[in-house]
Amino acid sequence: MSRYYSNQKMTFPNPHYKPLSLFAIILLILTTYCSAHPLDPLTPLEINHVYSTILQLYSPPSHNLTIHYMGVDDAHKHTTTSIIRQAFVLARVNKTTHEITVDLSTTRQNPKIISDKIYNGYGYPMLTGAEQTAANELVLKYAPFAASVSKRGLKSEETVCLSFIVGWFGVKKREGRIVKVQCYYMDGTVNFYMRPIEGITVTVDLDEMKIVGFRDRVVVPVPKGDGTDYRECMQNDSATSSSDRRKLEGVSVGQPGGPGFTINGHIVRWANWEFHVAFDARAGLIISTASIFDHQKNARRTILYRGFISELFVPYMDLTEEWYYRTYFDAGEYGLGLCAVPLQPGTDCPANGILMDGYFAGQDGKPVLMSNVFCIFERNAGDVMWRHTEFGIPGRVITESRSEVTLVVRMVSAVGNYDYIFDWEFFQSGSIKVKVGLTGLLEIRGTNYTHKDQIHEEVYGNLLSENTIGAFHDHFITYHLDLDIDGQNNSFMKTFLKSVKTHHNQSPRKSYWTVETEVAKTESEAQIKVGKTPVAELLVVNPNKKTKMGNLAGYRLIPAPPISPLLSEDDYPQIRAAFTERNIWVTPYNVSEKWASGLFTDQSRGDDTLKTWSSRDREIENKDIVLWYTMGFHHVTYQEDFPLMPTISSSFELRPANFFESNPVLSVKSPENITSINCAKVIRLPFVETIS
Repeated sequence: MSRYYSNQKMTFPNPHYKPLSLFAIILLILTTYCSAHPLDPLTPLEINHVYSTILQLYSPPSHNLTIHYMGVDDAHKHTTTSIIRQAFVLARVNKTTHEITVDLSTTRQNPKIISDKIYNGYGYPMLTGAEQTAANELVLKYAPFAASVSKRGLKSEETVCLSFIVGWFGVKKREGRIVKVQCYYMDGTVNFYMRPIEGITVTVDLDEMKIVGFRDRVVVPVPKGDGTDYRECMQNDSATSSSDRRKLEGVSVGQPGGPGFTINGHIVRWANWEFHVAFDARAGLIISTASIFDHQKNARRTILYRGFISELFVPYMDLTEEWYYRTYFDAGEYGLGLCAVPLQPGTDCPANGILMDGYFAGQDGKPVLMSNVFCIFERNAGDVMWRHTEFGIPGRVITESRSEVTLVVRMVSAVGNYDYIFDWEFFQSGSIKVKVGLTGLLEIRGTNYTHKDQIHEEVYGNLLSENTIGAFHDHFITYHLDLDIDGQNNSFMKTFLKSVKTHHNQSPRKSYWTVETEVAKTESEAQIKVGKTPVAELLVVNPNKKTKMGNLAGYRLIPAPPISPLLSEDDYPQIRAAFTERNIWVTPYNVSEKWASGLFTDQSRGDDTLKTWSSRDREIENKDIVLWYTMGFHHVTYQEDFPLMPTISSSFELRPANFFESNPVLSVKSPENITSINCAKVIRLPFVETIS
């Protein structure tokens, strides 16, 4: 949901966003075009060039121009000629949506427009922060709203408003770019999400920037603010004795010798890994061209061409007038990158972490700095990579172990009330673990109820405090994983565990199980509901590359706990999010198929989604394919989630499957502070006295 807060005293259009100064732009000129990697995000100077090029066609005041997305165009994967660096822009020009591609490679000081297409379909581009702030401020100055606030005995200067997307619920005509603004109350707490002002809805037309609807339906008590402020300085230590609250000792994380990884531009190198990190206004963190050096083959081998979150669907289960439309598409409507926040050293990022900045184009086309948007750090949490203790050799004990040291790339996106922690973790074994953590604040609905025993109707959530209902909801996170396992042509393989009865006199045993393998030839054969389909292993393999033993080189997906949507397939939010019906989809690579919810998600109608693309049932065997994976959470709210949620998390893993000739971590050295045992040294068994 919206993260742009307004009240009559102050405006917060993402306070960590920093418009670049002229001096900063001049400093960047020398390095703007020095990057050699085609997937590098747009530099500030490139953003300026792109916007000035578009202004040549659509300059004010004759045109009303706003930028809704600007990113690097990655249409070059299969290009055999020299790569053309291009920018892709979604803009609104005089209330019309344009898809604009700008060539940045030919004349650097004078980019040219390659294409300019007007989009006439359903749906709109991402909302901008500036227009949400403007809509919120309109409401605070609206006399009928002020009267409703006064009627409730509230102070208008303590009111905070947010813009909510409206979704689509079957209407055939277009409603225009509108949002519904709902408001909250502070008055002694910064945790205004716990104090909703229920019953008031204001509709704002974003293109006209005017109020087009107002409704004050019902008066409900505003929940109390006492005990809702989550800041440490506001906690009352006297409520608990010191003997009951023991202060934890600090845990130090350091690397006296410096980090074990290097960053060159956007290329990260660590252990045997090399990959590219980029920031995008919609997807946020993008990992590209991930490869690993195979010492056994003395070659660098490709694994992942591009991986990112394609969509994050969050439908709430509350059907009341002010809630039924709260079915968010956080990436396509608000932008996971636009909602990214600066990471705090020591809490969000350990002391040994390296912080990286990002840039995006504001609504006015100017480059905006995102400070400390990524953190990259090595993690040693005391886990064991591998170990073995051998007692079987007479007179000797052999013990060998290695600690698990990994590399983590992290971004946090605060999409309104929720803070999402996104991690990509690289292992020396060749695995990649992708993790999502959820924390922050619940969306709360005000109610007349003060005790559970009073409730004899459906309230779509749990009573967490007086006048406070935490609404039930879901989180579906869909990843775009363009795997290139040892090359671009791959296949998707499913393995099944089959129970087999033994034949007469074959063995004293009566049964065993074995593995059967099936290669998906078309898209329909690759669609899987994890937990519902009896599949044991899910693999992407290269049918053209085999190990010395004759096995296909591959990687397997180890899914998170299974989750499926519980909404009916004909429900309008589910029509728009039909890509969540399956946890697994596999499609042939298509540069236009990046966003599972479609390019234009706001008020979309489900006619341009991953499900509609995959309905063509294209061939996927021995092709350049993309694996789409959806993980998620059904969130039943509890009192421990109030007034602040502890982090809950889930993860999936991409793990080598006959990719290496043998275990690649045997050559991993022990940490420098561990003394290894010489192989020639004999360790005698200690005497053990038995006491009877």
